[in-house]
Amino acid sequence: MSKADIGVWGLGTMGGNLALNMAEHGFTVALGNRSPARAAELAAAHAGQPFGARLLPCADAASFAAALAPPRRLLLMVPAGAAVDDSIAALAPHLSGGDVLVDGGNSLWSDTRRRQLELRERHLACLGLGVSGGEDGARNGPSLMAGGDGPAWARLRPVLEAVAARSRTGPCVALLGPDGAGHFAKMVHNGIEYAEMQLLAETFDLLRRGVGLSTADVAGVFERWNEGPLESFLLELAARVLRRSDERTGRPLVDMVLDAAAQKGTGRWTVEAAAELGVPVPCIAAAVDARTLSADRAGRQLAAAKLAGPGGPSPFGESRDGWIEGAWHALHAARLVTWAQGLQLLAAASHAHDWSLELAEVLRIWTGGCILRGRLLSPLREVYLAQPALPNLALEPGVARALAEAQPGWRAVVGAGVRNGLPLPALSVALAWYDTVRAAELPTSLIQAQRDAFGAHGFVRRDDPQGRPTHAAW
Repeated sequence: MSKADIGVWGLGTMGGNLALNMAEHGFTVALGNRSPARAAELAAAHAGQPFGARLLPCADAASFAAALAPPRRLLLMVPAGAAVDDSIAALAPHLSGGDVLVDGGNSLWSDTRRRQLELRERHLACLGLGVSGGEDGARNGPSLMAGGDGPAWARLRPVLEAVAARSRTGPCVALLGPDGAGHFAKMVHNGIEYAEMQLLAETFDLLRRGVGLSTADVAGVFERWNEGPLESFLLELAARVLRRSDERTGRPLVDMVLDAAAQKGTGRWTVEAAAELGVPVPCIAAAVDARTLSADRAGRQLAAAKLAGPGGPSPFGESRDGWIEGAWHALHAARLVTWAQGLQLLAAASHAHDWSLELAEVLRIWTGGCILRGRLLSPLREVYLAQPALPNLALEPGVARALAEAQPGWRAVVGAGVRNGLPLPALSVALAWYDTVRAAELPTSLIQAQRDAFGAHGFVRRDDPQGRPTHAAW
């Protein structure tokens, strides 16, 4: 039997579909799984396909490694954390120097860095590979973010370029930098994704409970918006979700979905990494907090019966079209702010870890296949092609102009939502970030004075040109 070109270990939704994608592109793929029955089932289910003969199910780690042509290429598609370490421990004894392990799960970037150092001692190479696109992307073309050394990337590049999504700029895959750069980029991608989903949920709430539109009407608004600058996969998906009716009740299916959002940790990791690097990402943090608050449904039900909200008439009034337009501006501006925060975080991480990340290249590979794909990506890429060292996306003249033009509707909608008692954590914190960033003076002088008063932490006088720390007897 001929040897496999590459092996996929971990055949869940993502791993199984990536294996099929590879086989369909002409690669012979060894299939491995902690439960060997899954490998046999996947191969049997596609035995009648033209590529079925290129799927080689393996019974265990030893036979999986033996099925691969040396030097071996292995893609791990198992859950982040201990499962990755356990899989490496099971496979490593059967591998040889020069083999390349690729972790395609949502691993924490620092774990990827650790694993690469550990495997290097055994003369094994390791790539961290962020994979975005969900089930459909894995099967038909994902966005792939690699991190590791050049020789390992060169070994995997032909396979990854073949299976990746393609946009007008080429295959949506790149080596972004050494060690954990790929997984860090995927983590930030997911953090921005958290924020974008929260912004859409808040906009839905504004239009339905605030403006008074039906769920179907909101779906129609989202569909119209998706024909313009806001076009994105997530907006298209939101409209499709809102259109779906429940077969049991006839109501919109979204109304039957429990309002407790789950999370797998990448959003929280993004916030933690931002805090360590001193980069504020309040839109992402608000989205993470919103999911956590939503999960405490029992607590919210109790509080709803005990805590009063605003009374009186709705501040939204009669001008539905005006409020819908204001919601468009609020969503557009908050998205720009979210992207500004995420890109600042990527730039700070690149500087701190000496990754030499090119933000234009990150944006390029997100133009196709990934969950964040949309019309916004191409103009943002052009911004960073022209200004690679831009310190803040909001300072780019076109973006600054868009934020200024959005302000009247953005402020009106957020203000009306707050007066109506609607929770708008991401839309409102995006506006607060904008106002803070553009503030030449901030009241934090009081904070620093208090720190000196209770802890003698010192402060710098405004009239000291040398910026020397001093202390006062408060």
